[in-house]
Amino acid sequence: MRRLDESPFLNRLLQTVSTRMAKQRGLPVVIGIAMILISMLVALLNVALDARLLDAVYVVLHDGGIVIALIGLLMVEPLGN
Repeated sequence: MRRLDESPFLNRLLQTVSTRMAKQRGLPVVIGIAMILISMLVALLNVALDARLLDAVYVVLHDGGIVIALIGLLMVEPLGN
């Protein structure tokens, strides 16, 4: 674990991500909502076509969108108002 704590690459990555996220705090929430809306369109398309691939795309978009939106909501407070 010490190597991870002292890693210059991870330190720069974390600093870059937190700096960008502080400027665009709502972006993950918007991306998550967009993914959920797209998954709804995929689900409607799947009703017409009944394809297994569309089922997989729906699950990935829907669940991924929820996770990204929730992470975005949780990150709003630590990054500042």
